[in-house]
Amino acid sequence: MTRIIADISVSLDGFVTGPDPGPRNGLGTGGEALHTWAFSDDPDDRRVLREATVRSGAVILGRRLFDVVDGPEGWDDSSGYGADEVGKPAFVVVTTTPPTSVRLTDLDWTFVTTGLADAVATARERAEAASSAGGKDLDVILMGGGATVGSALEAGLADVLSLHLAPVVLGAGTPLFTGGAPRTLVQRSVISTSTATHLTYDVSG
Repeated sequence: MTRIIADISVSLDGFVTGPDPGPRNGLGTGGEALHTWAFSDDPDDRRVLREATVRSGAVILGRRLFDVVDGPEGWDDSSGYGADEVGKPAFVVVTTTPPTSVRLTDLDWTFVTTGLADAVATARERAEAASSAGGKDLDVILMGGGATVGSALEAGLADVLSLHLAPVVLGAGTPLFTGGAPRTLVQRSVISTSTATHLTYDVSG
């Protein structure tokens, strides 16, 4: 069964970037510390990263995150989604207007201009098709940015929240949560390493 998984790294004070993020500095000032775990040699960090990417049948990004990863300082063969560890899932971008050009032409991009719910539906269809073709269950990963993940959680579009809590206080930046209705989640797993605490919650229902 295909699940919609919101998967994002966050600081102890709730930010998913440092201050002043932009197309050439997507994580903002000091925000690289949020993702130290993704480049760690710790076997638990490596396992968490690989399990997340291997199960990806489709990946959803907001437009600002797309502009970062497709920009001149964005993804390459060593730092793209899952890098060399997995195959290439479909990428679905939520945007008001598709870009006039794409740098990463070897990736499978779909641009949805009718809202986040439609983007989730499109990504689910792509993941389910990949699941059928591959004979295994694949999920949709909501990888960000923060506004996209927060909106999906608030709208009830995500089944699972996977947080990678970095041991850093950024002081400012892009917050993951900006309000909304209270909600109690069901904690499913906790994996602690020196670079992050990996937390998984059920949010649906």
